[in-house]
Amino acid sequence: MQPPGYRSILKLVWPLALGMANNAIMQFADRVFLSRESEVALAAVFPASMLALVFTGFFQSVVAYSGTFVAQFKGAQDTKGCVRSFAAGLSLSAFSAIAIFLLIPVGYGIFELSGHTGELLEKEKIYYGIIMGGGFATCAATAAQCYFTGLGATRMVFWANVSGNILNIILNYILIFGCGPVPPLGISGAAAATVISQLCQFALLGTVAVKRPESAGLKNLFAHGRDEFRSLLWKIVKIGSPAGVYSVLNILSFTIFVFMTAKVGVTELAVSNAVFAVNYLMLAPVEGFAVGAGTLVGQYQGAGRNDYAWKAGNMTLLLAEVFIIVAATLAVVFHKPLLGMFLENATDAKAAEFMSLGFVLFLLMAAWQCFDAADVTIAGALKGAGDTKFVMMLMLVCAFFVWMPLLFAVYIFHPTMPALWATMIVYIIIISIASIARWVWGPWRKIRLI
Repeated sequence: MQPPGYRSILKLVWPLALGMANNAIMQFADRVFLSRESEVALAAVFPASMLALVFTGFFQSVVAYSGTFVAQFKGAQDTKGCVRSFAAGLSLSAFSAIAIFLLIPVGYGIFELSGHTGELLEKEKIYYGIIMGGGFATCAATAAQCYFTGLGATRMVFWANVSGNILNIILNYILIFGCGPVPPLGISGAAAATVISQLCQFALLGTVAVKRPESAGLKNLFAHGRDEFRSLLWKIVKIGSPAGVYSVLNILSFTIFVFMTAKVGVTELAVSNAVFAVNYLMLAPVEGFAVGAGTLVGQYQGAGRNDYAWKAGNMTLLLAEVFIIVAATLAVVFHKPLLGMFLENATDAKAAEFMSLGFVLFLLMAAWQCFDAADVTIAGALKGAGDTKFVMMLMLVCAFFVWMPLLFAVYIFHPTMPALWATMIVYIIIISIASIARWVWGPWRKIRLI
């Protein structure tokens, strides 16, 4: 394989970064549409979507780890291994959908125990139930995307994301507000639009995948290396499960944070949700850099080139940091028009309160993003090498033995939104330093997945 260079890395990463940004734009549009439907809908969608991610995150991450094996087999020039990995990802998607569906009542119970009541509770349950019911769409789309990403065919993933998300935005408008014979469905329409768009992305990528020469149709896709399929499936589950737990711990800790901030007040929560929508708009491309780092490290590890893997990870980290510094600066400078998108129906007094708190949260957001970009990118590189147990344990220690105690202390003694947000800065600085130290130390170099 050729040594990594900034041009080759950008060629792989830019479709992933833009695709993730496209997903963020879709979610941003969801929030803007729902803010115009009602303030309660905007307040409800964030905790509901986060709780859904807690339950789907494990399964989605294990399915996504099939893409790491695709990348490693790609580096080893084992075409049949790539195809088997994709088939394993699809099989895991089907099993995951059943488990996700069975978890729906658990989520309903959590909403009731959280102290949320009335219309807020009702809308949270509606959005959560529909998203969870579409668990297969979420996991299958992930399997298909990770197959092409592992192969390095990131442009195909990008165009599938763009097509699906354009459809999502169109359906959002139609289903939330109603159009012609379609009645206004509000928050349930936003959830349904998300599930439909994911199904369409899976249909597009899956069709292209099974028509590739090495796949030779769906039947042969699952027939390739049948004797080795079960072994590979188990290996993906075994190595990918810590990555799944990492995802759950990450989302769970953040969901606890969201639920605690929800008790500060509906207006404060609406402001927090709006700023987080902008935050994800900027950090989503960094997730693309992380996926790219994992893909490159996986391919080079599969080819037996640890030195190239090291260079690729470092170069991708530098590119991610340059991007996030520019993005964070622009967000602070243009915070007023960004926040103004959520204020169409607000009174002058409400708008002034919204803007004042929003600016403070924007400054806090910018403070943590550089460290967050480093952690996300390096964690992606470590997972691409197979060092999943470390990233899992690091997340467990930092989130639940550092951040959560600090968060609860602040909530008891000074429960304001800026103070609660400030705890996240401490947490992200600590976890990013530990991730970089692990990457530099280098035990990942000795891991062999295939």
